Amino acid sequence: MIEYFKKRKNKKQEILRRVREDKAKRKERKQEIAALPESERKNEIKSDKLLRKEQKQQRKEELKSLSRKERKVAKKETKIYKKLKNRPRRITGWSVVAALILIIGVTIGPRVTSVLENVTGKHITIETTGAEADEAREAADDVSEEIANEGLVLLKNENNSLPLADKKMNVFGSDAFTFKYGGGGSGASDQTRAVNLFDALTNADIEYNQELYDYYAGLPELEATTGNSDTGVVQVIKGMLSSDDEVDGEPDVTDAALAQAKEYSENAMILIQSEGVEASDVGLDDLKLSDEMHDLVGKVAENFNNVTIVVNAGNTLELGFVEEYPSIQSVVWVGTPGPFGTNSLAKVLSGELNPSGRITDTYVYDIESSPASENFGDYQYENLDKAYINYEEGIYVGYRFYETFYQGNEEGYNQTVQFPFGSGLSYTTFDWNTVSEQLNSDSIELQVEVTNTGEVAGKDVVQVYYSAPYTPGGIEKSAINLATFAKTKSLEPGESEVLSISYDTRDMASYDMANENYILENGTYQIKLGKNVHEIDSTLNFELPEDIVYETDADTETEYKNRFTQSGNEITVLSRNDREGTYPSDQDDSKVATDKVIERVQGHEYNDDVEMPTTGADNGLKLEDLKGLDYDDPLWGEFLDQLTVDQMTEYVSEAAYHTIAIDELGIPNTVLMDGPAGFSFFFKQFEAGAYPTEIVVASTWNEDLAYEMGNVIGQEAEAYGIHGWYAPALNIHRTPRGGRNFEYMSEDPVLNGMIGAGMAKGAQDQGVTVFMKHFIMNEQETNARSGTLIWSNEQTMREIHLRPFEMTVKEGDVTGAMSSFSFIDGKWANPELLNGILRDEWGFEGVVSSDAVFGFMEAPQAVTSGNDLMLDILSVPKQKQLLEEAYEEHPEAITVGLRNSMHNSLYATLKTNIFN
Repeated sequence: MIEYFKKRKNKKQEILRRVREDKAKRKERKQEIAALPESERKNEIKSDKLLRKEQKQQRKEELKSLSRKERKVAKKETKIYKKLKNRPRRITGWSVVAALILIIGVTIGPRVTSVLENVTGKHITIETTGAEADEAREAADDVSEEIANEGLVLLKNENNSLPLADKKMNVFGSDAFTFKYGGGGSGASDQTRAVNLFDALTNADIEYNQELYDYYAGLPELEATTGNSDTGVVQVIKGMLSSDDEVDGEPDVTDAALAQAKEYSENAMILIQSEGVEASDVGLDDLKLSDEMHDLVGKVAENFNNVTIVVNAGNTLELGFVEEYPSIQSVVWVGTPGPFGTNSLAKVLSGELNPSGRITDTYVYDIESSPASENFGDYQYENLDKAYINYEEGIYVGYRFYETFYQGNEEGYNQTVQFPFGSGLSYTTFDWNTVSEQLNSDSIELQVEVTNTGEVAGKDVVQVYYSAPYTPGGIEKSAINLATFAKTKSLEPGESEVLSISYDTRDMASYDMANENYILENGTYQIKLGKNVHEIDSTLNFELPEDIVYETDADTETEYKNRFTQSGNEITVLSRNDREGTYPSDQDDSKVATDKVIERVQGHEYNDDVEMPTTGADNGLKLEDLKGLDYDDPLWGEFLDQLTVDQMTEYVSEAAYHTIAIDELGIPNTVLMDGPAGFSFFFKQFEAGAYPTEIVVASTWNEDLAYEMGNVIGQEAEAYGIHGWYAPALNIHRTPRGGRNFEYMSEDPVLNGMIGAGMAKGAQDQGVTVFMKHFIMNEQETNARSGTLIWSNEQTMREIHLRPFEMTVKEGDVTGAMSSFSFIDGKWANPELLNGILRDEWGFEGVVSSDAVFGFMEAPQAVTSGNDLMLDILSVPKQKQLLEEAYEEHPEAITVGLRNSMHNSLYATLKTNIFN
């Protein structure tokens, strides 16, 4: 045993030496290229890119030539190499925990009391007992299961192997005993009522092999569990502290167990999973089948005729292995489907439920084939204590890349993409017929008749895409874009439904950075009705004879302009016109921040050229007197004049999961809770409705169901005494590796916006402040909590990352937002983002809260930039002190900032049910 550990240690040291040598070579090569004349530099970078591509392909070929045992050893060494190479990410995780322990451990006096109150939630009162609360949870459970039912996706079903003819099932693998109901962190929810997989099978009258169950349950390394008892903060810390040497092994299955199972039934099922948790991104190897799991799949596939693979993961996995074995007849995606998702799965297997979900991401054979994956990870400046990410993929996220860059190359596409965005099968068939169309410069309006031509009842989704005319070298455009969608009711065999589908024609406009406006360029716009993004049922042509330029926002008439160019930190962005020359690479990054970037990050401008507002006046007004008044009603000024600087300072600083009361002005305390899959408190568990995670909500492709979820959450809020909801989460699945992909909806901004707006409107209609989050570009967890500088271009930001938030503001009528950890264009709490885009351009009226506060997030910058509340758990006294110090130097700017923050916050409070 000692010899074994010696060998392992030596191997790790050998790999560490390789990591250091390779790092030194890369640094030396960068210095060589930097020293070249600019004319030669680009060619050298391009040549290096091609060389790395060839080397990567060569390594793949070498792996194929090895025996399975040799391949296993090589893969393990590669895994260790990658983990050692990316070790700074682990250190970042440790530093957050260390800081947490240090602050709590050494702080004294009132400060420690404040920290402990925030962490324990002692100051927050939630009433989860009583008839009203029970009734609200019952309604939540019903909606939760309905979402799981409609969110489940059937990806493969050869020979109509599902539903099962023989209602007996062999369940293989340890993952069946640790079903993933949701993700970890603030997106986690109460799983105390979760139904385990085997009980769900029984509920659906499917017999499972008890002997095989007993075999797995008896293994010492396996412990059957249902749900997850950890709080969000514990899940996050576990994720950050996972060991570099940990290997997730799959227990072997004996020949005797296989033989017994074969006698029991020809049906077999294997679950495959991934770990998703806030504060930790997912490793590449975690999205691929491990060698142990591959061995299990091989054994099962070779012994059974009807094998079902169940994808129980919130991240996109590599599923190419299912094509290695003809006996893998079906693939069912359940995502992370909440406490009753197992029931939905069992009902689909039995045939009681007909699947109607559609996937919200592109499934590819190689998850590293997307351009965004080239700039995902740990990137640190050498001369600035900040991490950065270059969004060099531009608008070509997810299907936009694959559909554009493989256009006209069907063979290449099929070798790359396994399941296109929007894919999903049914147990029945449907015919579509466009019965009317009205296509003009104002709107695209269609009526589509959907008829069930099969033998069982089912729901269908009509997906509407568009392809805009493209000029090589002009404005970047994806070959195809989602425009909208609609879902039918449950149609009986032979039954039809006519869906009315429409969207604004200007939604097809592209942002023109050169002229700072949106434009519909003249030409032919193809309106496509698709089963998925790649399988188009029919196409309608809309001819636009002349350009249409939009210079102002349609709702507010605010003039468009480029808002995120202050730092001048330009990057090379992927172009449809020059794939080879612009394809992203992290090898040619400049890790030296320019003086302008450093100045922008470290500096903050206070506007002292404002009039000092009145404070502490006695106007005899209470907050309730303003209920129902417009945001800009003159009476607001009289009310705000009554606030003192001290009161405002206290209010905005102490706003983690609640806001404080100011009794003399009738300002009540409010309770603000996470999370996107049902109410949760990061530090303390309480009973509440639990829903599928947002990726499953989106996979329903059902706006009405999203609205119903928000509405029922609003009813729960009223029953529990909650006034604000930190949700929905609207960020993009930029790559499959995002640690919070389960918590976000999809790779597409329109799908996110439609589902997010539905959820938001449902809750807002019940008098809840909805804090849409994380505004914006919070697509990776690595380094997020130390404040990452995000570099992108204006078109990408507007068309991809801002779009779902804009839709939620305008269609969901939200009164709250949560800013992200990200430094946008060199600024955390960027005023152009929070005031320029959100408030001026989109017309948002309401409150912006920070995300959980870390050291780089300071209240003086926040309140003078449009961020109103500090979600601060650990450093409230420090925030107050910073505001007091800033007030001494910039009294007018700070007072106006605090006053604006109070106006925004209290306006949102008056929109809640608190004064009903």
